[in-house]
Amino acid sequence: MLAGDPEDRSVLTRPASAPDAVLAYGPDAEQVADVRIASVSPPGRPLLVVVHGGFWRPRFDRLHLRPMTEALAAAGWSTVTPEYRRVPGHPDATVADVSAAVRTVAGRPESAGRPILLVGHSAGGHLALQVAATLNSTVAGVLALAPVADLRRAQALRLGDDAVADFLGTDAAERRDLDPVRLPAPAGAVRVLHGTADGIVPIEVSEAYGQVHPAAVLTPVAGGHFGLIDPDSPMWPAVPAALHALSAAGGGEVPS
Repeated sequence: MLAGDPEDRSVLTRPASAPDAVLAYGPDAEQVADVRIASVSPPGRPLLVVVHGGFWRPRFDRLHLRPMTEALAAAGWSTVTPEYRRVPGHPDATVADVSAAVRTVAGRPESAGRPILLVGHSAGGHLALQVAATLNSTVAGVLALAPVADLRRAQALRLGDDAVADFLGTDAAERRDLDPVRLPAPAGAVRVLHGTADGIVPIEVSEAYGQVHPAAVLTPVAGGHFGLIDPDSPMWPAVPAALHALSAAGGGEVPS
């Protein structure tokens, strides 16, 4: 934890088991995805495509989500966690990679007939919402965790040391096609969890998304930014609860 910073970042460097497999979805070295298979999973339970955050910057990769996906697999959720190209000023490559990963997962024989839920944290929440809005027939629902869901607002707040401008290479107003708050709502159900004390991406960013897309269910959770991907955090139970709700809404498992 940094001095004067209430955020617990320990999950970012916590060890976890290796994935069950690594799937290539394209020719680039970063077009790969970790796969974890739940040993026991209820019939009809959706497959999760989990998109990591890190303000779209190259130094943050999918490895920090391994404790999260390990816990999800133990709870009966199979996951695919894509890496994606993160080149400042080239956002289209990033978005194309996440879209390609979702299409690849959906097209695999073992995914036939199985709903896909997109889960994304922080910048990964932005990507999950953006991709779901453009791949409506593929994605059954979205769980966005502390998402950068309004690029213009995030840019005005200068989140992540001007991360939005670095990512886009232009003003956010010029890329409405990449801004979830300015895109049509995804066809599937959308749930948003956001920490009330989040000092990395303030909850007002998710509230702005909810004002434009009122069908999205925003649930404030007491805590900060990283607790939503940390299975050891008091915030964590909100995540599987939201997944169960999305699964039921999207035609997956029927809760007991």
